[in-house]
Amino acid sequence: MAKQAHEEAAKHHTEAASKHTSAAEKHGKGDATAGKASEEAHEHSTKAHSKSTDAHAKSKSSKK
Repeated sequence: MAKQAHEEAAKHHTEAASKHTSAAEKHGKGDATAGKASEEAHEHSTKAHSKSTDAHAKSKSSKK
């Protein structure tokens, strides 16, 4: 169960990184959709953090 939680967290981290890269590129080009891209990146980062916290808790509880 902890492995699955870590894999899900990793998936969200990967998606967050992709969204951040996209947002940075759009900001660099002065693209009008850059703000929306930044919001999406932030949402994925928040999910990634939450999933990582959950995975960490599951890892700690499975070692007991």
